[in-house]
Amino acid sequence: MSAGFRITPALWDKIHHFASFPQTGDGLFGQNPGQGTLLKASQFLAEELPVRLAHRVKELDELPHNLHAMPSIKRVKNWYAQSFEELITFPPIVLPLNVRQALMMSRPDDIALPESKPNPNDLYTHTNNLGNGAPLHGNGFNNLKLRVPMERRYFANTNNVQWPPEVQDYNKRFTKVLEHIKSRHDPTVTTVAQGVLEWKRSQNAKHIGLDMQAWLDRFYLSRIGIRFLIGQHVALNTQQAHEDYVGIICTKANVHDIVQEAIENARFVCEEHYAMFKGPPVQLICPKELTFPYVPGHLSHICFELLKNSLRAVVERFGVDHEENFPPIKVVVVEGKEDITIKISDEGGGIPRSAIPLIWTYMYTTMESQSLDTNFQASDFKAPMAGFGYGLPLSRLYARYFGGDLRLISMDGFGTDLYIHLNRLSSSREPLP
Repeated sequence: MSAGFRITPALWDKIHHFASFPQTGDGLFGQNPGQGTLLKASQFLAEELPVRLAHRVKELDELPHNLHAMPSIKRVKNWYAQSFEELITFPPIVLPLNVRQALMMSRPDDIALPESKPNPNDLYTHTNNLGNGAPLHGNGFNNLKLRVPMERRYFANTNNVQWPPEVQDYNKRFTKVLEHIKSRHDPTVTTVAQGVLEWKRSQNAKHIGLDMQAWLDRFYLSRIGIRFLIGQHVALNTQQAHEDYVGIICTKANVHDIVQEAIENARFVCEEHYAMFKGPPVQLICPKELTFPYVPGHLSHICFELLKNSLRAVVERFGVDHEENFPPIKVVVVEGKEDITIKISDEGGGIPRSAIPLIWTYMYTTMESQSLDTNFQASDFKAPMAGFGYGLPLSRLYARYFGGDLRLISMDGFGTDLYIHLNRLSSSREPLP
């Protein structure tokens, strides 16, 4: 962010105008989309992202209990406002009439394009009718009334149209803007966390309230959605076509390989943090050929965070000197009819029953130190081993984004079982906060 950026009254007017529109989802991308489909997607994002960003700026400005006045919250608000301004001032593409007609879904008969049909690879975005204040808790989370039935989501097969060079140029320039915006917002999670810490210190508060917790859930869920839309669009515009990928979604994500990599990364971080030669062992029981459509990055992040927690609990319970005799952490992966479930079991002592509700609260951590460097630029899951109380609630949001969930059962005095439920993407929709 440029240091001198500020939200002018004219920009505020635009933000309030865009924030008055509801957020929507769309499904435009199949595998290996052509320039025409990518242009449609660019135009959708050029309309949709400013609406989503405007909602967030307005929310950040109206946060209760004086949270909106914290320096780190103001910084994040300015990032969102600056990204909003860049998108609404991005020059639209000017196309000849025949090209505009080719882009229309309800096109005239003289445009020689094949009929739209249900897209077998339509894994791009999903829609539901969640309102801004929709709760994220309870068993009803995945039983949403869907606005767009599965069989009515279509894609435009526009690959046989000769697109003018302006189309590719527009797609390239728009993609660059999106990459820049995504990079600007990399430290959002940790910066908002810093803002909440600033608020807790100013109020001398031990925990955050339920209203702030609900807002953080909505805010971070929206962030996951925005980054998924941008990441998907950038990948489709910049990466070489691959038979197993639609953007950042792998149609055959190998669960064993992803979880194994998360195990190795978490053990490495644990050994570095505690200066140990060998951290607690982790046993993985998972069919090696199990694949399903998912975003590998999301699954990797969730497993890494939860394994980090389990490793830390085991080391803290038994002590660093217990290196040769740590009880193993067990990871079991099972494919069911609806979900793929990953269970992570540790013998780290468990959590007292009275503390169970707190573990889903942002900024709740069992570690003594709770401060972040002002210049800490990590993205969502690159916080230090000690963490700052975001691992569990953020991981649950990542699981829920695609219709899954995260549940915890603790046996106080023994250990904890965590269940990651992963829905199959083909039957889920994007939850719009």
